[in-house]
Amino acid sequence: MRWGEIIRRLVLIPPTLFGVCVIVFVLLRVVPGDPIAMMISPGASAADIERLRAFYGLDQSIPQQFITWFGQALSGNFGRSISLHQNVFELVLARLPATLELSALATLIAVALGTMVALTGVYVRGRRAEWAIDGGIGVFLAIPDFLWALILLLLFGVLIPLLPITGRIDPQLDVTFQTNFYLIESLLTGRLDVAAALLQHMILPAVALALPFAALVARILKTSLSEAEDQDYAQIARARGFSRPAILLREVFPNALIPTVALGGVQITLLLGGTVLVERIFSYEGIGNMAIDAVINRDFPLIQGLILTFAVLFIALNLAIDVLVTLLDPRLRHG
Repeated sequence: MRWGEIIRRLVLIPPTLFGVCVIVFVLLRVVPGDPIAMMISPGASAADIERLRAFYGLDQSIPQQFITWFGQALSGNFGRSISLHQNVFELVLARLPATLELSALATLIAVALGTMVALTGVYVRGRRAEWAIDGGIGVFLAIPDFLWALILLLLFGVLIPLLPITGRIDPQLDVTFQTNFYLIESLLTGRLDVAAALLQHMILPAVALALPFAALVARILKTSLSEAEDQDYAQIARARGFSRPAILLREVFPNALIPTVALGGVQITLLLGGTVLVERIFSYEGIGNMAIDAVINRDFPLIQGLILTFAVLFIALNLAIDVLVTLLDPRLRHG
């Protein structure tokens, strides 16, 4: 992807987000179910119901509702949550750092694990051990992240209770944070005991998200390494007397990294989407868990704000991957 293509992608971001807003807004209002009916008491009068519908703007036509909501959204006001009775923007802003930290940790685990497996698989290329590695990669790819979450929950939360399985931090831990990026803040301020407590709560959901991603990274990178090792430059380096590990790390690995970043980057967005179920399973306080509550309660403003947040994250991640691939590949950088 050339720089001109990246600029074109930037120009397309606003209409893409507008399209997401329109589709989500309309679909939420044509699907059966009334959020007001779910929040009122059984003895509420018809006047009370109409007053609440007017308060949340649900008494207007769908086009009028969208124009009102979109005009407010442009100024940063995404409405008020029907179920939580708080500002949607503030709710999302409070929970988003937890999901970002969890996704970042899962990505680091996946990349490290996938890279080690791929390098090992290429090093034992042509042996029986390679078959075992390929089979293991296939198994890990076949199991989705939410199923890994249930397996880890059963193993390390019930059978061998080594790690906490609910929440983001131990409620008995007396600590005050200045931001909602708890892990990053604790590391930057040197509170390693707090960071360790946070990691204990994050490790199981992060590993559940990381395992399928690691298997994909291992498969893509192993294939790229095998193809690159057969190229002329690798054969020349071998003829000059370089050891095979040196050839793999110095000559082959940088070239095999480009397709891995390009294809594996797509999986990062899927990993972010996978936080919805994984956070729910571990009662982790992120936007994924909040999204399920919003859907259950038919909380239109909160659902709209969360889906728009996910859309922005997906677009930003895809654009970042495209830029990274362009920087890594000189053919694209100078094209």
